[in-house]
Amino acid sequence: MTELCYVYAVTRPFDGALPEGLAGVAGTPPRLLAHDGLLAVLGDVPADDFSEEPLRARLEDLDWLTATARAHEAVIGALTAVTSPLPLRLATVCNDDGGVRRLLDSGRERFTRCLERLDGRVEWGVKAYAREAPEASRENDTASTGPKGPTGPTGPAGAPSGRDYLRQRLRQRNARSSILSEADTGSRLLHQELSRCAEDVRVHRLQDARLPGVPRGNVLNAAYLLPREQSEAFVEEVRRLGARSPGIRVELTGPWAPYSFADMSDPAREGSEGR
Repeated sequence: MTELCYVYAVTRPFDGALPEGLAGVAGTPPRLLAHDGLLAVLGDVPADDFSEEPLRARLEDLDWLTATARAHEAVIGALTAVTSPLPLRLATVCNDDGGVRRLLDSGRERFTRCLERLDGRVEWGVKAYAREAPEASRENDTASTGPKGPTGPTGPAGAPSGRDYLRQRLRQRNARSSILSEADTGSRLLHQELSRCAEDVRVHRLQDARLPGVPRGNVLNAAYLLPREQSEAFVEEVRRLGARSPGIRVELTGPWAPYSFADMSDPAREGSEGR
């Protein structure tokens, strides 16, 4: 079977080893390729799935994409425990080891600069969500039923009139607007304080609540870069600030490899061209 090289990350040479039994993309273990002071972490993958045309189709398969992303992140996570990797984008593929060496050569200046900047650093993710009031949580139920009864100032016993119903909807909308406004203010203050603790910050697009599994009311989605040894203090600061921000619910994730700060799109494209 023809195989290609799937490149996970670039690092400097490091002491230590990856965990035994670590399986990467396509179930194959990652291996290391040293070249002129840089180290590529890669795995052998089948060309039937990862050559250009099949890969384009595979990337439209959500189940395959999810499994591949998880395997990719498992390798990056293992690397993060022993060194400071520079993660490459998902599905960076070269034809062979020679193509990986060309990738390292073509991006050497940017790889080196980025590795120096990110050495010993980790990324923490912080999301904030508006706390939902009881009236807002019941709004969908009320909206789905609407005002009942015949047209007129009053309906059957126990049913609101059309005017009362519209007033209720207006109160609910005003309450939700107030909640979101308070949450927006709280998230801005949270971000301002956390930014002071970080060496660098990236603010990402807010999550779309229409997507499966995504909570409503996302008002902050940011990543913070800081030295690994400052992680404990940063976690405590997030907890402290979250506890005193009544309008928001704070979610903290990490530590991660510094995906948001790698900024290596050009070398990844060159790697594809250097197949």
